[in-house]
Amino acid sequence: MLEPTIEKLTSLRLGTMVAALREMLSQPPKQALSFEEKLSLLVDREWQERENRKLQKRLKDAKLTKKASVENLIADPARGLERDTIRELSSCNWIEHKHNLVIVGATGTGKSYLAAALAEQACRRGYRALLLRMPRLFEELAIARAQGNYGATLARLAKFDLIILDDFLMTPLTDTERRDLLEVVDDRQESSSTIFTSQTPPKTWHSAIGDPTIADAICDRILHHAKAITLKGPSLRKAASVAPSS
Repeated sequence: MLEPTIEKLTSLRLGTMVAALREMLSQPPKQALSFEEKLSLLVDREWQERENRKLQKRLKDAKLTKKASVENLIADPARGLERDTIRELSSCNWIEHKHNLVIVGATGTGKSYLAAALAEQACRRGYRALLLRMPRLFEELAIARAQGNYGATLARLAKFDLIILDDFLMTPLTDTERRDLLEVVDDRQESSSTIFTSQTPPKTWHSAIGDPTIADAICDRILHHAKAITLKGPSLRKAASVAPSS
């Protein structure tokens, strides 16, 4: 008797609801549920499945190279990461307010892991994120320029709620790269959030960028609404490599 209804649900692409309905029909009732309760259970299953698929797509699109989560972040004031800071950043309020985050530290101090954990949390909160190492960003823009898609590529990048620019100012910028960077940060100013991971503190960025006029514009757009975190201590990667095996 229910087969016509199931066929209609299937045609509406409500596959999870169909599976939940068949499961409900195949099991003896443990307790009397009202029609509203049964309907609520079916809708919840379909809704949760769709939310899970959306999350998996956001995580895939983010191109995170590290499996990281805020739950695995260790608060350690000696390393520059306070418990209150983790809690504040995990709320994603800074993304809601279109603020930036600057994570500074020497090699191996956990900059990229922290950034990836915050991007993963942003995806779970419904935001679209993307991880880009600086060389990859400039490569994408160079290809887009050559193919006549430069404006479209900039527009695509601007649509992400959060972008991680990893290894920021790790190498000297060419004049083209300076102008590309200005375009990216200008598009994102006041409209989205960016995480910058860098081995050099913001006070040295102006000279590292090179051209004083462009450096002024870039630094102003990045740092006007930005929180800075400085991670300290020895390299976590080195410590892990020398740890005795059990």
